[in-house]
Amino acid sequence: MMSEPQYAPGIPARITDYADTYKKKFQDNATTTEFDTGSGSTQETAQSRSLVLPPGISNEVFHEAIEGLKSLVDGDVVLVHRQLDDGWYLDRPLTHDAFPLGAQDEFINSAICSPSNVEQVQAVVKWANRWLIPIYPISMGRNLSYGGAAARLRGSVIVDLGKRMNKVLELNEKSAFCLLEPGVTYYMLFDEIKKSGKDLWVDVPDLGGGSVMGNALDRGVGYTPYGDHFGMHCGMEIILPNGELIRTGMGAMPDVNTEHGSANTWQLFQYGFGPYPDGLFSQSNYGIVTKMGFWLMPNPKGHQTFQITFEKEDDLYEIVETIRPLRIRNIIPNVPLLRHIMQEATVYGNRKSFWDGDGPIPHDKIDEIVVPKMWMGNFRWILYICVYGPEVIRKAHIDVIREEFYKIQGAKLTFPEDTPANSYLRSRVNLYAGIPDLRELDWVMWLPNGSHTDFGPISPTTGEDAVKQYEMTKRIHQKYGFDYFPNFCVGLREMHHIVMIIYDRKDEDSKRRVTAMMKELISEGAKLGMGEYRTHIAFQDQVMKTYSFNDGALLKFLDQIKDNLDPNGILAPGRNGIWGSRWKGKGLERA
Repeated sequence: MMSEPQYAPGIPARITDYADTYKKKFQDNATTTEFDTGSGSTQETAQSRSLVLPPGISNEVFHEAIEGLKSLVDGDVVLVHRQLDDGWYLDRPLTHDAFPLGAQDEFINSAICSPSNVEQVQAVVKWANRWLIPIYPISMGRNLSYGGAAARLRGSVIVDLGKRMNKVLELNEKSAFCLLEPGVTYYMLFDEIKKSGKDLWVDVPDLGGGSVMGNALDRGVGYTPYGDHFGMHCGMEIILPNGELIRTGMGAMPDVNTEHGSANTWQLFQYGFGPYPDGLFSQSNYGIVTKMGFWLMPNPKGHQTFQITFEKEDDLYEIVETIRPLRIRNIIPNVPLLRHIMQEATVYGNRKSFWDGDGPIPHDKIDEIVVPKMWMGNFRWILYICVYGPEVIRKAHIDVIREEFYKIQGAKLTFPEDTPANSYLRSRVNLYAGIPDLRELDWVMWLPNGSHTDFGPISPTTGEDAVKQYEMTKRIHQKYGFDYFPNFCVGLREMHHIVMIIYDRKDEDSKRRVTAMMKELISEGAKLGMGEYRTHIAFQDQVMKTYSFNDGALLKFLDQIKDNLDPNGILAPGRNGIWGSRWKGKGLERA
């Protein structure tokens, strides 16, 4: 368990001043006051509200069940009967969706329980089966753009694994791996490595407050050569919906000579013997992962982050065509990030600081409205890259990268030391070196009561596909009156087109439009073969049904697994469109 002083759950006190600057930004950005002024949880407020019960469970039965639940988790159970407070990223609510797309209590939980060990989690699962009460496990609940800590099924009981199960169980420098519990955040793992003196790096996503395990299980990405977080996992411990404990890979082989009781290759060889089940527990509701191993990146003994800007919107095709061979050949060794000038503008100011007119900033006015306020001069696309290793290797890579991209007229390469102190490039240096940060929160303040959800389709790394995605997504944003913020994260052979959709969660029209826009993006994207890799809980049914090959054979298969593993339907029903027989056809699906 984290013994150092904390600013918030999983967040070290050493970043207090830095974190407070962002808390104040969220407070200043809000049009209503709902923030806790102290350092504690935002969940305890003076006013009460009616408890939302799980479907089909009476008030009397629920309270009787809750008394039993308290006895299983040292009394650590909180009912959701206080006024809802959206909080902010670090002091997030565990009660509901902090970035609601509809009513604030559209996705609301009934209670939160916090087990402290595997045995208590098993007891909670058995409790849920006894009372037929749905439970929804979370690690930290900070993935706010996808629903945060809110369960897909209203009135579920949250199983907060992050509060008391937050140990770094093993940190091995020789073979470069770790074994973690769910509550270990990127900040915690980074600090633990520094404290240990081991020469290892963490691959971090844009924000460092999330759970390492939770991000990987949701198939999140980072930016070093270890950016595929689920791909870098090795071995799991899982509690099945009947309460049984299993370990995957080499962890299924007992070994009394190790501290964790499994083979000493558990975090070294992913597959073990026989079928490989790990993927079934990613983005699913088939089990609760209580331990997970990860490969860590050895210190590469040098790194160089830089940016390349491009002058024209139409350069997108050539940029992506240039990236692909460099990425596949590992001349670009990390996950490069390609951002449009509109996304870049969001980390330097809010919308009003650029444009106070109606509707989205017109693209034909970017030169007039946005460019003069950006230190880079005239550009439309900006590409962030990092190379690693000794200087001679870094220089060789940079020379090739520069030569290839300079074939695009107007391309310009810039190093961090040649940029202003507040440049976004300088914050990318941290992320590309595995140092957790919060800078990415700046763009959420683009609108008052800034909230966001993401549209994240996958495509081949080709100029044709990039342009196709860009034009379709831009057109639909203009239709619904939202600024379009495109980001392309390039893997080895595919691109994540991460579209940050920023809306005002206190404005009913803004929420209505963003919901309609997301639905159209999903359906129109599917027609072009663009499948999302994850989405907000409100759209999970729709996205799952776009994976409809052979009359929806995949979902039928997934539901069969659900019914076999979880016949009572107690574990996270509806997550990513998987309901199982108990809940299917009850009017809960949204597709």
